[in-house]
Amino acid sequence: MSAMAQAQTEISFFYPVAVGGTIAKYIDDLAGEFTKENPGVKVTPIYAGSYQDTIVKALTAHKSGTPPVTSVLLSTDMFTLIDEDAIVPIDNFVKTADDKAWLGGFYKAFMANSQTGGKTWGVPFQRSTIVLYYNKELFKAAGLDANKAPATWAEMADYARKLTRKDASGKVTQYGVQIPSSGFPYWLFQALAVENDAILANDAGNAVKFDDPKVIEALQYWVDLAKQGVHPAGVVEWGTTPKDFFEKKVAMMWTTTGNLTNVKNNAKFDFGVAMLPAGKRKGSPTGGGNFYIFKKSTPAQQEAAFKFVKWVTQPERAARWSIETGYVAVSEAAYATDALRKYGRDFAPALVARDQLPFSIAEFSTHDNQRVTKALNDGLQAALTGAKTPAQAMQDAQKEADRILKSYK
Repeated sequence: MSAMAQAQTEISFFYPVAVGGTIAKYIDDLAGEFTKENPGVKVTPIYAGSYQDTIVKALTAHKSGTPPVTSVLLSTDMFTLIDEDAIVPIDNFVKTADDKAWLGGFYKAFMANSQTGGKTWGVPFQRSTIVLYYNKELFKAAGLDANKAPATWAEMADYARKLTRKDASGKVTQYGVQIPSSGFPYWLFQALAVENDAILANDAGNAVKFDDPKVIEALQYWVDLAKQGVHPAGVVEWGTTPKDFFEKKVAMMWTTTGNLTNVKNNAKFDFGVAMLPAGKRKGSPTGGGNFYIFKKSTPAQQEAAFKFVKWVTQPERAARWSIETGYVAVSEAAYATDALRKYGRDFAPALVARDQLPFSIAEFSTHDNQRVTKALNDGLQAALTGAKTPAQAMQDAQKEADRILKSYK
């Protein structure tokens, strides 16, 4: 036993939690299961907080020379991790025909945020699209068809008016729709932008188009929902949006499909899930986290991490992860498993985010991603709180992003 313990390669694994539910326990179970099947490797999962907390902790550890061996970080952190020389390409470990088939099996929409410069830097894991959740009981009470979600922006605004309720004093007790604007405002807004046929960043990650008239028009639509009184005013919290939905303070919400199992377990009413309504087109950014392998770990640790990453993303486990959380299973092969086929038959909302993938685009990502994203987030919140007009907010955000990205041209 002592010799086996000495021969064991230990890999630390940072992971975030961005949705409700019991994800931490399931991660621990997966790590334990892998270690049991592979006694030469010990996976030590370390919960590191939100996605924002996790990237800060991972990069701080990298700079001090003791990074995690692997970590789940936002797919959009790819450029930042490359610029910091913190990670190694996944291609370094892909040697066999089986390895190549595995890497080629992920959905193309998810690989758009995993590859650049002809290399693969991340492996899709807890990936998502944004979907619309709605309370079917409140739809019926408002005289709406409970099996028909709004298909367009105009319809969503109309439904939201019909679903908004006020008390005798005129205070809103139930909003028609809620789109959170804390945590990941850029992500929710990117959906509105793409639906208005606008792309926020170029593929090279060194130029943005925040001041495009179509982008400003998309932000105006969001601001107008609040002005019309059918959406809460000001900054809406990411974390409390599902709770507001459960408490019937809001009839429709936009959030990640990664919240699906949380909603399924906690909504005490019949609910529906639908693709996001279309503006000029349908669309959602993909979202969520990728596995990355860190450069300052030993070759043995990197190989062990690759083995774990490949193991945890196999179809059967990807299917189980999707069922446990609501995240999109990352490959077609996962949806072909008996478990996920049965789950999709019994619970159709589980397939909505996957079916939206053909209309999805890569999540917003640039070099110096956190600072550029902050410029956009600050602009969005300034418009939503009424501190600036949508046009002024996006023009100011553009100037700040141009300043940050100047050295990457």
